[in-house]
Amino acid sequence: MSRRLPFLFILTTVAIDSMGIGLILPVMPDLIREVDGGSLAEAAIWGGILSTVFAVMQFLCGPTLGSLSDRYGRRPVLLISLAVMALDYLVMALAGTIWLLLAGRIVGGITSATQATATAFIADLSKPEEKAANFGLIGAAFGIGFVIGPLIGGVLGEYGTRAPFYAAAALAAANLVFGYFILPE
Repeated sequence: MSRRLPFLFILTTVAIDSMGIGLILPVMPDLIREVDGGSLAEAAIWGGILSTVFAVMQFLCGPTLGSLSDRYGRRPVLLISLAVMALDYLVMALAGTIWLLLAGRIVGGITSATQATATAFIADLSKPEEKAANFGLIGAAFGIGFVIGPLIGGVLGEYGTRAPFYAAAALAAANLVFGYFILPE
């Protein structure tokens, strides 16, 4: 039981991290037109930029966060990433300019680049005969988040273009509190 809760936290963190890339997709055209006031064609260009910058930051910063977790510990890196992510989603929910949305997507990509740290944490907690199965769970959590992100964005987008960001902030904050109390170093 003592290992199950940290595993649940790690899997939830990976799902939340991968959810971020698709969360904005269903509301993106309306959100960009709301903050920028441009045409649908301009919104499409900015949408591509916002999606790309998130994924690029995730790709570029994953090794850095992994190295930081080797040096300072997995727990602080994961918890700090979740805290900054929750704040970042709130900033994006309140963003009034395209530049603030862009900055939010950059920060969001950085803070959601924790897959290497999560995988290392799973390796630290796993018995040798369990590692392959547990790494498979990491991949499944990533896939679930990748699918559920646009679903949450679309469902909550019915309540406004900012609702998915508030929900993502609440999810990240709840997981942060959960991890704070159950995550060993």
